[in-house]
Amino acid sequence: MRITVTIGDVTTTETPALVVNLFSGVTEPGGATGAVDRALDGVISQLIKEGEIKGKVGDITLIHTMGKIAPARVVVAGLGPADKFDAQVVRQVSAEVARYLRQKGINEAVTIAHGAGIGGLEPTTSGQAIAEGSLLGLYKFSTYLSPSKEASADLEDLTIVEQDQDRASEIENGVAAGIVAAEATILARDMVNEPANMMTPTQMAEIARRVAESEGLTLNILESPQMRELGMGALLGVAQGSEEPPKLIIMDYRGDPDNPGNNLGLVGKGITFDTGGISLKQPGGMEAMKGDMAGGASVIAAMKMIGQEKPKINVTGIIAATENMPSGSAQRPGDVVRAMNGKTIEVINTDAEGRLVLADALCYAREKGLTRLVDVATLTGAMVTTLGKACTGIMGNNQELLDKVTEAGRDTGEKYWQLPMFDEYKELIKSDVADMKNSGGRQAGSISAAFLLAEFVGDTPWVHMDIAGTSTADRTKGYQVKGATGVPARTLAKLARNLAESGT
Repeated sequence: MRITVTIGDVTTTETPALVVNLFSGVTEPGGATGAVDRALDGVISQLIKEGEIKGKVGDITLIHTMGKIAPARVVVAGLGPADKFDAQVVRQVSAEVARYLRQKGINEAVTIAHGAGIGGLEPTTSGQAIAEGSLLGLYKFSTYLSPSKEASADLEDLTIVEQDQDRASEIENGVAAGIVAAEATILARDMVNEPANMMTPTQMAEIARRVAESEGLTLNILESPQMRELGMGALLGVAQGSEEPPKLIIMDYRGDPDNPGNNLGLVGKGITFDTGGISLKQPGGMEAMKGDMAGGASVIAAMKMIGQEKPKINVTGIIAATENMPSGSAQRPGDVVRAMNGKTIEVINTDAEGRLVLADALCYAREKGLTRLVDVATLTGAMVTTLGKACTGIMGNNQELLDKVTEAGRDTGEKYWQLPMFDEYKELIKSDVADMKNSGGRQAGSISAAFLLAEFVGDTPWVHMDIAGTSTADRTKGYQVKGATGVPARTLAKLARNLAESGT
């Protein structure tokens, strides 16, 4: 969809549909909505009085103008209470409206900049939220569907109309940023939604190569012999059961080449299919395990955004990509593997494989001299039990970095909740035969998994994101469409920008 900004008056702009808005509790609309209401002889006010238009978030009312004004239709979108209004509401509402217009077969529309007036949002913020919400809300994964004659026409053009030139320029800047963020997030969604026979470790590496070429990043891909030479026994132990070759994908962005210590490492789990290995999962629902590489996909997407936005910071994305398969060569429960830093891990459960591949990836990140680390993984079912799909659980060893992740999430609308890492939890991964074991059982499963990862970061400031719940959506609501979400790609890119701007 093409999104543009123009100077004009919404009441005189010819379009199949004009989108205006209303806060709940408002009885006499003001601003652009008020201007449209007056031009329509008070029809919006009358519908408010009759209770048809309530202004609740997600409420959409369609009014045919019958030639009274240039737009053929007016869509009134509810923004909810004014005291709870923010950019996230704009994303949600823009997505719902875009899908509504598509359902009606409307392929072009005009909208006002939601919240950029009395709503109190900066015009840039409003423009970015409209672009993100509209593009992400219209997302469809239809690669393997035959064309349908009954398919709705796509919304192809959205124009934001603003009367003030300076504000229009700011909105335009926001739209450009929103398109960058949405397109990268869509890349992550596409990768996660792909079936595992297509999205192999080799294909992940190929997508990383395309991103690196298009955004001017440096790419390095380690194959099995190189991993073996580096002593990556934990990653290779997971990979040994599959015929698909593993890949360690390294993407480098140099935004501050004269200051190599100003850096950030993003480490993603890229298990392109997870059967559980010898500790085989139940067959019901196993098809969803094609999405066990969502952490890696989000890192690739974040690197795409960072390459386009060009913050003054050096960022390295590292993705440990492999399958976890049962076979005659697969690792067994009871095996002991040695990670790159020399520490040994007893494999209690081969289905606790994500922490094994991340162990070596984190070791490699430290070897590269990265001074801040964030890892992203669909790591534990326990996290879904704990937090559901509303937010991502985070843990780490540095409160300042944890706070910066949460702050970045507030800006992107992606929620994070910090779980404790008390010393008592470390007891859960003690082993009698190795330095640690890869599963601490049912107790505090997400936290004990994080404690294993902590063994491979040392004193480096580090945050672990467990996106097991938030990497997919069970239903379509707002800008999250059923299937892959692309979380937390936008937050990772925002974190890099914030660190660059703060200089810390």
